[in-house]
Amino acid sequence: MCPLRTLFETIPRDDPMTAARRGARPASRPRFYATAGVQQAERGYCVTLDDKPVHTPARRLLAAPTLELGEAVAAEWQAQREVINPAKMPLTRLANAIIDGVAEKPAPVAAEIEKYLAADLLFYRAGGPQQLRERQAAQWDPILTWARDGLGAHFKLGEGVVLVAQSEAALKAVAAAIPLEPWRLGALHVITTLTGSALIALAMAHGALAAVAAWQAAHVDEDWNMEQWGRDVMAIERRAWHFAEFGAAAAVLHELAK
Repeated sequence: MCPLRTLFETIPRDDPMTAARRGARPASRPRFYATAGVQQAERGYCVTLDDKPVHTPARRLLAAPTLELGEAVAAEWQAQREVINPAKMPLTRLANAIIDGVAEKPAPVAAEIEKYLAADLLFYRAGGPQQLRERQAAQWDPILTWARDGLGAHFKLGEGVVLVAQSEAALKAVAAAIPLEPWRLGALHVITTLTGSALIALAMAHGALAAVAAWQAAHVDEDWNMEQWGRDVMAIERRAWHFAEFGAAAAVLHELAK
């Protein structure tokens, strides 16, 4: 993650998307249905349990914009056993957060993504060792090249934790590329907050970066540290949780790009 954490302390944590994601984590409860399915509805493809529609924590219809996404959410419900475990339903949690926290208020969510651009992970390079610097350049420079050539955004690079001020023109050029369609925006928000990079998320959303490459780019520093100092069990568990969240968001972007 970007070392300039003090900057991110200014980002409000009660934006609609973040608040909805907190509300999308209900406690486990016994499974009460036999079959999960999908039905076409006015607002897309709603998930059903024994042919009855499912609702979000805010009591809105749990419906996806495409049949494939609806079926993927339903598959998470079908895969539950005796107990419904929300921790194993990342796409359902994301869908709830999008429906409850993005659909009616996309502007604050887009604004939070914009704030990450001021100190994007890709701008800050290690002072050393040289091998780490080369890895960062190999993973990050192609994304910056895409931002320059595809969006007209020229960014400055820094070293260590010293804040590098970016031009308003560059920030505005990238901000203009943030989609306001709720599902794409919600997925973009998740990837941005998980990686610390709005540019990684936007490159994925625009089809310029594959999910595997994006995940690797976001973890260059962490992977390097693990190679040098060994693996930390708690860090690995946290990363596995983040990977599930990332995978759900990546699946949404992939499906909506078809």
